[in-house]
Order: sequence, then structure tokens, then C-alpha cells
Amino acid sequence: MKRLTKLTALLLLLIGFSGQAQAQDKPEVDHSYKPLKIDFSEDGSKYLRFIIWHQHWSQTNNLAVEDSKTQLTHFVRRSRMLAYAQISPRFLILTHFGLNNLTPGNLSSLGNNADAPQLFLHDAWTEFKVSNDNSLYLGGGLHYWKGLTRMANASTLNFMTMDNTRPFVHWHSLAVTDQFARHLGIYAKGQLGKFDYRLALNNPGRNGLQADRSSNGVGLEYNGFAVPDENGDPVGNSIIEGYFRYNFWDTESTKLPYAVGTYLGKKKVFAVGAGFFAHPNGMYNTTSQEHESVSHFAVDAFLDMPLGEGDCLNAYASFMSFNYGENYVSRWAGTGSVFYGHVGYKLPNSRFMPYIAFQTGSYEGYEENTQALDIGLNYFINGHNAKLTLEYHTISNDIREGGLDANGEIQDVRQIRLQAHIFL
Repeated sequence: MKRLTKLTALLLLLIGFSGQAQAQDKPEVDHSYKPLKIDFSEDGSKYLRFIIWHQHWSQTNNLAVEDSKTQLTHFVRRSRMLAYAQISPRFLILTHFGLNNLTPGNLSSLGNNADAPQLFLHDAWTEFKVSNDNSLYLGGGLHYWKGLTRMANASTLNFMTMDNTRPFVHWHSLAVTDQFARHLGIYAKGQLGKFDYRLALNNPGRNGLQADRSSNGVGLEYNGFAVPDENGDPVGNSIIEGYFRYNFWDTESTKLPYAVGTYLGKKKVFAVGAGFFAHPNGMYNTTSQEHESVSHFAVDAFLDMPLGEGDCLNAYASFMSFNYGENYVSRWAGTGSVFYGHVGYKLPNSRFMPYIAFQTGSYEGYEENTQALDIGLNYFINGHNAKLTLEYHTISNDIREGGLDANGEIQDVRQIRLQAHIFL
């Protein structure tokens, strides 16, 4: 905790110097921002839009390890570029590429050797408007129109917290059946007044990182789509997922799938949702030599609103029920239930937004609950376009592969993390 106090004091000192320097500037620095957009019509209805963002992290080693010497690692958490074009009211095309987690441990000395993260496609889809109103759109490709929860569809541009909660229970299929939370498939979406929906039919990726941690010896493996049934026929090749939401106050946009973390008081939003994820015959039981199905469902609620002048209250809560099969624990979640919630408050007429986030998971395969706690502070230099975030991150009984010690035993995680985030 002393380390956290010191880093917090350092950040506040740096922010103070920054604010003092800005106050002395004559005239004040212009931070105004206009989207990177090329219009193809006079009214702006036909256009090409670009979004570019970087997130740089400085992170300590695991401070929960006894007698550990504090070390700081700098890495690129995300480096991305996204472009989408709307040149007809009937169709849209989107491409999103970039890299994740470029660290000192995986840098390539010459840029073309070793095993460094490379630029790859995150999203590549086309979409057609079927109805004359906004009730039905159909699309397909490598997409992010996901089910289960709002946070499963989270935008990485405008998190209220530093990142999605870890372990990644909302991105429960991350690197297991998908490519960085994206599947290849088709989707339908639509908006009917205050209600909106998204449904997708996808294929599972066949190169996922399965983590078979079934503790009761039943031999469950999440690779049923790679094992034919007793007749030799392929099974498990379809994933069905969906999310349904009702907006009580302001209606949120569904043009893109990325759910906003906080509007910083610019909207008054209260939305409740429910979702599911189903993978028939996705599991294979090596003991019984039979296929089993994966099925998850969740409910959640999101609140983001101003309370007074220049402030913002943000709160989110979700309950998720996971079913991979008896006692199975996957890479990020396991058979059982998880509660996640967070709350943040942007101080009136300031650039500061402290927050707290909590996650607890009760899994059949573990005797004790997995718990995660994040305590953080956002400093908005220019809203979400330029911000700093300091966070104290801890996980008890971490189920992730990275949470195992040298002997393969589950250990706790405690880290202090600082993020510099800019997007244009």
C-alpha cells in the first residue's frame, strides 16, 4: 500500500505541474477536436471515418509475490486503427486492425524476426440495412456484435475503468473460440424505439488456447468442434449469441457495436439488458466420449448521468451464469456464477474521476471464490481523447494462466498500473 501511496502522490504532483503550466499559457492551449472524417456529400451523410488510438501502460511486477523487488514494465497495451465508410444509407463497411500487448519480452530485434505481436485484423465486416427504419440490419465477417453483456461489447476507446475487468469474464471466449473477442459469422441487429437487439451465428476458431482445468477427472475439453460424433459427422461448428437492451432515458447508438464506458455527463442513460452465449456440442468428454454443450446467460444494468454541473455518476452491475460442464474452469471463467460491478464519479467541474470495481466468481471447480478489486483515478486532459489512468489492481485466487506460480499453484495478483491513452 505504501507503493500505491507514493505513485498516487507522484501522479497528482505531475498533474498539478501540468495544470499550473496550462494556467500560465497565454493564450490557453486549444484542445478542441474534430473527428477524422472525409465527406463525400454536402450534407455529410456519405463519408469515410478514421479512428486511431494508442494505450501505453507502465505496470509493476506482481507485488503479491513474497520478497519481490518492485520493477516497472512499459508496454503498448493497444495500438489500433479503425476505418468505416457509409457511402449509401443501405450499406456500411468497416475495417479495424492493430496489435495488442507489445512488451519488452516479445519485441523483435529487427522487426521481422522472433515472436513479436504483429498487426492483425480485429474487425472486417460489411452490413446491409434491410428495413426502411432501423429495425433490421444484416451483416457478416469478422465481427464484434457479441452476446451476453454490455461489457462483452465494450469499446476500448472510452472505458470508465482502466480496462475490462480481469479475469476477462465478459470476454469469456477470448482466445478460446475467437480471435481477440471476435468471431467469423453473420449477425442481425436492430432498434425499435427504446429497445435494441443483436444476434449472431458464428463459427468457433480452431486454434484457441484451451485451458482444461476440470478438477473432477471427467476429462472435459473445450474442443468438441474438432472431434466428430459417433457417426463420424462434424459437430460443434456453430455458436449462437445475443444481447437485448432497453433504454429508459436517452437512446444509445447502435451504429457500431462498441458500448460506451462513460459519456462524462453528456448523456443521461439508464439501460438494462440480458444476453446469452450458446455453443452446442462445444465440449468433448474424453471419459464418456460424448459431446456436451456450453451455455451462458447474463443480466446487467448501466447508469451514466450528470447529477449537477460538470459532474457525472457512472455505475454498472452484471450477473453472469456460466455452464461449460461439471466442475470445468476455462481460461477466464468456469461453470458457476459471477457478479461484477463498478461505480465512478467525475468530480464537479474537474478532470478527475475516481472509481472502484469489484468482481467475484463462484466456480464448481474451485473451493474458494475468485475475487478482483480495482481502485483507480482517471485524469481527463481532453475527455477520452487524452487521459491518464492510475489503478491499483488485485486478484485473489486468480484462475488465469498468468496467475499460476512456478509450481502451477494458483496465486494472488497485486499490481499498480498507469495508462496514457490518446485517440483521434
